[in-house]
Amino acid sequence: MTIRITGMNSGLDTDAIVSELVSAYRAKGDKYTKAQTKLSWTQGVWKSLNTKIFNFYKSLDNLRLGNTVSKKTTVSDSTKATVTASSSAVSGTQTLKIDSLAKGGYLTGAELKKTSASSKDSKLSSSSTLSELGISGEGTIKIAGSEGSKDIKVSGDMKISDLVKQINESGTGVKASFDSDNQRFFISSEKTGKENDFKITGSDTKGIAALDKLGITNGTKVEATDAKITLNDVEYTSSSNTFKINGLTIQAQAVTDGEVSITTDTDVQGMYDKIKNFLSDYNSLINEMSSLYNAESSKGYEPLTSDEKEAMSDSDIAEWEKKIKDSLLRRDNTLSGIMSAMTTAMSSSVTVNGKSYSLSSLGIKTLGYFSSGKNEKNAYHIDGDADDESTSGNQDKLMEMLTSDPEAVAEIIKGVASNLYKNLDSKMKSTTLRSAYTVYNDKEMAKSYSDYTTTIKEWNKKVEEIEDSYYKKFSAMETALAKLQNQMSSFTSMLG
Repeated sequence: MTIRITGMNSGLDTDAIVSELVSAYRAKGDKYTKAQTKLSWTQGVWKSLNTKIFNFYKSLDNLRLGNTVSKKTTVSDSTKATVTASSSAVSGTQTLKIDSLAKGGYLTGAELKKTSASSKDSKLSSSSTLSELGISGEGTIKIAGSEGSKDIKVSGDMKISDLVKQINESGTGVKASFDSDNQRFFISSEKTGKENDFKITGSDTKGIAALDKLGITNGTKVEATDAKITLNDVEYTSSSNTFKINGLTIQAQAVTDGEVSITTDTDVQGMYDKIKNFLSDYNSLINEMSSLYNAESSKGYEPLTSDEKEAMSDSDIAEWEKKIKDSLLRRDNTLSGIMSAMTTAMSSSVTVNGKSYSLSSLGIKTLGYFSSGKNEKNAYHIDGDADDESTSGNQDKLMEMLTSDPEAVAEIIKGVASNLYKNLDSKMKSTTLRSAYTVYNDKEMAKSYSDYTTTIKEWNKKVEEIEDSYYKKFSAMETALAKLQNQMSSFTSMLG
């Protein structure tokens, strides 16, 4: 920082004068800074809104792909099985018999005994070595599981915990543990079913390691089994207790004495709730966009400089900035285009079985210009919706149509959702001004922000140069005055 000593001869407040002379230049620099700040706030608003639009866009997948239809199932004995149905499941009653459940291979090791030469404590722990079982020298345990096989070397100085760790990290699909209370190894397959069973064999590489003292090779093994069910007199087997058959997901829980029944039907309430949730998400988004577009003007308000903030309270600053931030997308053309794309799709017609339908055909419509709340003119309501005080008293046309022809309703919703998806997709394509899946010109804004940074830096440098120029002129004046004062002093001295 340059240190200047001014006004010593002239008595002028040079700093104040120079500050006033360059104030116009600084004010122009402040405009660039304020514009950059406002741009940064605008980027933030768009980024937040873009995330919401993109999430809504992705949520349309289920509806536009025809997954509006819901099915529900009931099982005559829910302790035997649980069943869920996809939209492709056939409605009606089916018979189910569970013959066996899938089990994993399980080995209970023989009870371990310490040798008489071991410590007085008769109990083994995870930190005990295999030598305490009378094992010496080296041997090998071969683990063969569903994921592969592995030879594990064992020796007298190996700890029980080390053996357990090597089995668990063998990558064979086999897991082991040691129970110090019962003094046994427990080993099991990670997955159920015959194909996921395991086998353990041992050998003494030097003929001196008594491997059966581990209680593993001579333990009690329960073989893995597959699950077996009979659905509509057709037998199915699986390595797990889950079966997926013709749109049904059957989770077997217990063997049945005889048959149980599975009843599948259209879940009308489930379909209604899907449509209602879709409309709720749409309304939330379109109402927010309407609020941003119709925001009150903040004309005359600009971001504050540091000096301006010093003269205001924190609450006044927050209120001032909120006024600006709330209006950043007021009458924004890009926002208007997105809203138009969405409202056009929602009011579109679709053809189902040769007939033309729209959301209004299902009793789903907006309230109208004069009946809608502020910024809610594009929101949709369901006639007869008990949760909507505006339309709860109307005839519940949606539920009636869902009950009589759920497939037709699903096709109507599919068509509208597809149009909505298509229109949003066209607004989110990558261009030279914006990135993919972005509805605003993020690339252009980022460049503008960078340009402001460069401009502000250059302008500040220019202001400093102008300031230095004025100080040099005042310095020259002070020097001249000093010389004049010296001359006057000399002249006065000569006159005696």
